[in-house]
Amino acid sequence: MIADVRALIVDDEKDIRALVSMALERIDICCEQAADVAEAKQMLETQAYHFCITDMKLPDGDGLQLIQHCNRRYPDMPIAMITAFGNLEIGVNALKSGAFDVVAKPLDIQQLRSIATAALRLSKVEGNVPEQCMHQLVGESEVIQTLRANVRKVSRTQAPVMIYGETGTGKECIARGIHAASSRADAPFLVVDCQALEPQDAPAKLFGYTQSDGQVHDGYVHQANGGTLFLNNVEYLTPETQAGLLQLLTDRKVRALDARDEKDLDIRFISATSTNLQHRCDRGEFRSDLLFRLKVVQLDVPPLRSRPEDIPALTEQLIQSYAQQWEMPVVSISADALKSLLQQSLPGNIRELDAILQRAFTLMEGEEIQLTDLNFEPQAPEHGYHSHSEAMGDLEGYLEKLEREAIEEALLATRWNKTAAAEKLGISFRALRYRCKKLEID
Repeated sequence: MIADVRALIVDDEKDIRALVSMALERIDICCEQAADVAEAKQMLETQAYHFCITDMKLPDGDGLQLIQHCNRRYPDMPIAMITAFGNLEIGVNALKSGAFDVVAKPLDIQQLRSIATAALRLSKVEGNVPEQCMHQLVGESEVIQTLRANVRKVSRTQAPVMIYGETGTGKECIARGIHAASSRADAPFLVVDCQALEPQDAPAKLFGYTQSDGQVHDGYVHQANGGTLFLNNVEYLTPETQAGLLQLLTDRKVRALDARDEKDLDIRFISATSTNLQHRCDRGEFRSDLLFRLKVVQLDVPPLRSRPEDIPALTEQLIQSYAQQWEMPVVSISADALKSLLQQSLPGNIRELDAILQRAFTLMEGEEIQLTDLNFEPQAPEHGYHSHSEAMGDLEGYLEKLEREAIEEALLATRWNKTAAAEKLGISFRALRYRCKKLEID
């Protein structure tokens, strides 16, 4: 199946080495064996390998040391680790150290072959985050360089990733980039906005359900099988859904509601939140055992205000992308306009900057975006835009007017993304949907 591929099997038990070698040689992977860390290091220095799998416990060290060594010296070679069944903490530590994946004893032959095949697919992936996902990673500030390097590292593993960042920092785009640079690039990438899930429907939509006539309807996790499931706004999962997700992460099997049979699943989970989930765990609002499994690797996406030196480069790249996307001439931005951009607080981060520049690019005349094209809203006067006299005799209408203006402003700033607008307003998605219906905002 796989020609001209060489793997290194590291284990102090001869029978285990033979079993792994036999499993991989059946899919045309040439296997060589080492009994300890020292022998493995010596063989790695004299021979190039496409894949390595090591036991955790070795006579002269442990698998974590070998994983860290390989990540430093041979970063393009995926390495997996064998652990004792049920030792979750060691498996998590292996993934945090850079292991491609973890396989538990007793060894499952098919799982071994699947892991090896997936690891070898990395050689066909460029390993770089796709250009369309790079806007969130543009810049040379220290924080963005660190994030860029970490995104590339986690793309080469199967580890669950938790992305933290404020609204508008590009968490979903970064998740798409991780998927596209991973061994799962050709498999589905499915986005689930947990905030938009109705509590009573969430388990059925995620895990599937069975009708009274026995017909099974697959959920989102089935649709993402083989690929990546991105759980955005994961803090909104209900306790029941959290329990089901924990079971799935533990067993890698799922049973649809009211169904008898379980299905094996091979999914990579990437989650995102703009809140401190540990605080929610402390208050009993989120399961700490679920957070432990979802947050094997944590990526912190910095807000724009923490890296203002990156705004010029980010602005230039966004403007160039509009020209390419809309087949229009490339333009520049004036010094005054750029200076004004740098002075803005941009609480909506890259999403807000993108909206400002798109509007300017659309409405500008000439070949340079001017300060007037940015059309910044004037600062509110000390007592606000509205005179309290407007409320006299019609308080309800006055409040409704303020509510409408706030909602429309949030929707405009987020390009009518209601989930993002709800976050910007500090209300739930369902509350925003109700208010839009009440105020007849389409």
